[in-house]
Amino acid sequence: TLTSESFGRPSGTLADEAISFLKTQPLPEGVKLTWGADIKTQNESFGALGSVLLISFLLIYLIMIALYDSYVYPFVALFAIPVAAIGAFLALNLSLNHLTLFAQLGLIMLMGLVTKNAILIVDFTNQLKARGVHYKEALIIAGKERMRPILMTTLAMSIGMLPIALASGTASEWKNGLAWVIIGGLLSSMILTVYLVPMVYYVVDTIKERITKRNGK
Repeated sequence: TLTSESFGRPSGTLADEAISFLKTQPLPEGVKLTWGADIKTQNESFGALGSVLLISFLLIYLIMIALYDSYVYPFVALFAIPVAAIGAFLALNLSLNHLTLFAQLGLIMLMGLVTKNAILIVDFTNQLKARGVHYKEALIIAGKERMRPILMTTLAMSIGMLPIALASGTASEWKNGLAWVIIGGLLSSMILTVYLVPMVYYVVDTIKERITKRNGK
């Protein structure tokens, strides 16, 4: 049994390098590699990540069904999650971090944070429609009016996470990934959600309007 500790670098990174080395320099016959400790825990957590993300997704959807009293508009708000994932993984790559256990926790946190931006737009649009404003005009007004709150909350959260992302002390490599996931996801969501969510909302209401006209005939 061979044991070791990593200092200054994530254990997952060292494990990946060890696996890459063993592909070029295979172990002798009769010698088997079995991971333990942190690497074993990380591998097990990766297996549970999919189910945890799915449960988080469903819980957010159910909460928004109660908020909007609709099964359709929650899906519009949930379109913010894929664009946030793009920014999260891009930030991990650019910062040379790996998808550690803490980074996975950051992804779960990110789902709720970025959905909030979409809710600001969808909810304000619904309020304007309830006052008799046509959905096309309501989307334009909501985009303009909600832009400032989205920018302020996103930038405040991102700046607040920078000390964690840039930390270099003992065991900081564990928390760096979490911070970069949240920063990257929030920034990409801030930029893309303002355009994507109104577009999806527009498509949904256009389809509903056509169905209503067809049924009216």
